[in-house]
Amino acid sequence: MLSLSYALVAYIRNGPGEFVENLRNELHPEHSHLGAHVTVLPPRPLQGTEQQAIELLSEACKPVAPFEIGLGDVENFLPRTPTVFIRVAHGAYRMRELHDLLNKWPLQHEESLPYMPHLTIAKLGTDQRAREVYQTAQHRWRQFDGPRRVRIEHLTFVRGHDFTWNDVAPVSLDGHLLAEMPG
Repeated sequence: MLSLSYALVAYIRNGPGEFVENLRNELHPEHSHLGAHVTVLPPRPLQGTEQQAIELLSEACKPVAPFEIGLGDVENFLPRTPTVFIRVAHGAYRMRELHDLLNKWPLQHEESLPYMPHLTIAKLGTDQRAREVYQTAQHRWRQFDGPRRVRIEHLTFVRGHDFTWNDVAPVSLDGHLLAEMPG
């Protein structure tokens, strides 16, 4: 039986999100089902119940006002992992503050790598494929003429493993739990 992990993400639904989803669909279609997002809390085991985690998120987000981030260059995590992404260049400190604020029981977890806000394009199977996708993504991102700013207003608590994730509960940054996710 697979053990479930939990994460917290901010889905990116505007131009940069569409760019990433279209590029991923073309270059790594195995993961085209994943919505474009910036991760706030990377995958982790849950220390308590889902309801306790939702209550923490709702309460802890009450004093946090929505904010804007700006996207920078396409980069990669080679050689550590074959992942290609767009770096959060402006407002990354706000994402780190949010990460630190929410990384407490029942969501507390010791990260295996330092948290760095980014918009993942693709996590590939090999370094060689990551280098190829990196080159293409750099070229395409330079040609992208849409806005590179994203307003972070809502987060989504998700559960899953590997590349299969389901939304559990959306939470607004003013702490209000939005409508429950369907079953």
